[in-house]
Amino acid sequence: MQVLYFAWMRERIGLPKEEVETSAETVAELVEELKAREERYAAAFADMASVRVAVDQELTELSASIIGAREVAFFPPMTGG
Repeated sequence: MQVLYFAWMRERIGLPKEEVETSAETVAELVEELKAREERYAAAFADMASVRVAVDQELTELSASIIGAREVAFFPPMTGG
C-alpha cells in the first residue's frame, strides 16, 4: 500500500510517500510497525494527538481497518486563517 506523509511528518521522515508491505490490520498497528523501523519514524509518530489520518482519502481514526486499503495518509491538523 502507498503511505503518504505531509508537512512536518514528511520533513521528519524524509519521504513524501513510500510503498509499504504490512501485516497490520488497523491504522494503529501500521503506526506501530512504522515506529519500529527507525528513529525518524518514531519521532514523526511520537505524538499521535497531533496527527490526522486518511485511509483511501477519507478521514478516519487510528482504530480504522486498513485491510484492502490502497493508501494511508498522515498529516498534521489543518488550521484556518
